[in-house]
Amino acid sequence: MTSQTLPTSPEWFGHPRGLFVCFATEMWERFSFYGMKYLLVLFLVQHHLFTDGEALRILGAYAALVYAMPLLGGIVSDRYLGQTKAVKLGGILLVLGHCAMAFEGVPATEGIAGEVVRDEQAINVFYFALALIVVGVGLLKPNISTVVGRLYGENDPRRDGGFTIFYMGINIGAASASLLCGWLASAYGWAYGFGAAGIGMLIGLIIFSLGQGWLEGHGDPSNPAILKQPAPAALGLLNVERAIVLYSLVSVFVIWVVLQSQGGVGLMLPVVAALFLAWFVWLLATQCNSEERGKMSALFFLIVISTVFWSMFEQSGGSMTLFADRATDLTLFGTKLTAAQFGSANAIFIILLSPLFALMWPALLSNNIEPSTPAKFGFGIVQVGLGFGALLIGLNNPDSAGLVSAWWLVLAYFLHTSAELCLSPIGLSAVTKLSIARYVGVMMGAWFLASAYGSYLASELAIFFSSIDGTGDGRLGLDGFTALFTELLLYGVGVGVVVLAVSPFVRRLMRDVH
Repeated sequence: MTSQTLPTSPEWFGHPRGLFVCFATEMWERFSFYGMKYLLVLFLVQHHLFTDGEALRILGAYAALVYAMPLLGGIVSDRYLGQTKAVKLGGILLVLGHCAMAFEGVPATEGIAGEVVRDEQAINVFYFALALIVVGVGLLKPNISTVVGRLYGENDPRRDGGFTIFYMGINIGAASASLLCGWLASAYGWAYGFGAAGIGMLIGLIIFSLGQGWLEGHGDPSNPAILKQPAPAALGLLNVERAIVLYSLVSVFVIWVVLQSQGGVGLMLPVVAALFLAWFVWLLATQCNSEERGKMSALFFLIVISTVFWSMFEQSGGSMTLFADRATDLTLFGTKLTAAQFGSANAIFIILLSPLFALMWPALLSNNIEPSTPAKFGFGIVQVGLGFGALLIGLNNPDSAGLVSAWWLVLAYFLHTSAELCLSPIGLSAVTKLSIARYVGVMMGAWFLASAYGSYLASELAIFFSSIDGTGDGRLGLDGFTALFTELLLYGVGVGVVVLAVSPFVRRLMRDVH
């Protein structure tokens, strides 16, 4: 069966049909990603007996690499593969990675002297599975978003609404994955939770392959002939396309090694950022006119500021999941949820709120009161800080058993979700509107590079502010949660107010882009 089995049509529900191919593909890719995200720290702490500090650093290193690799994926697709081929290659690696996660191995044990005995073979497979996922996401993530942007004309007013709908698809996958995979892991074992994530990615890959006709050529290689040329990097033994596949596999082994030394990720990220900054300065100096220089500078500001947001928002898979597991009564409406399942709260709120935000922005624009893109960023950062304020209220008002009501966690996720909708889909849209057309893939990769820094900082902030040093039992307790959430409240509100103050100056750089 080929893409020709699907009819072509310019629009569906007021948007290009290709949007819904990307919607479904990303939905299932996010199903696989979030199916394992909220299980990861709990799996490391409970099954392999890592300390909280060790588990958070592994999560931070993995998340950082997941979001850093799209920078390279964007370059490869822009110059060679095109977005469609990159998405397919990434999807295959993701299927393999998530299926490998299903190999859980023998549970770790603690000896008489307190030493931990782990299944080292299973640990190696675990790191290799994460490496496959990292490279797979790097190829898929920036390129599926880029295709969505290319489905709309440069000044198409439907673009922000289209990205919001796309974002809703992401979170349908995330919500269903957190609930299903969390339940499977709790009821049947870790292997079932992780295995279900792999099946979800396989479905997404099939949908994307069948839906090519609806993309109307968007995402095809800009120069298909170059893919058939001998690749100098492969000594001419392979053509460019096959060489890219080979080096993608080689990069899996490199990432496998890097993941086993989380400190190496902390050293690697500044190097990557420095290289990107040098390239960006060259771009501004030699490739941009005055208007383009202003727009690209504004985009750079938004990308940098987003790092602050992600360093707080990405507490969800780490400290907030541990908080749910240890300090929260997770009973809602008479149903006891698992900590991993509770990660679905963010995605559920996205599904509920996305249509409202998609309608709200045009309504505000029609009344000339829509906040500018940088102002939306400021509001978002303030809100995510206030979410930790809600958790602090809960910590100061525990029940008779010393547990925090789940409703405070619900409120925190609600505020974080509202914040996310002010920043993440708006940021994706801004990348496609402010970037020079021929560099949009690279800038989309830079957007995810900021997420990489934010994710790495999230784990480091959790460790630093809560005084976890990775020694002893290294378990976060109530005092640690209180210290962490207090600092994050002050951090978020403070930075958000500063962004709101400078937003008029950034808006001027954006010229005709709102």
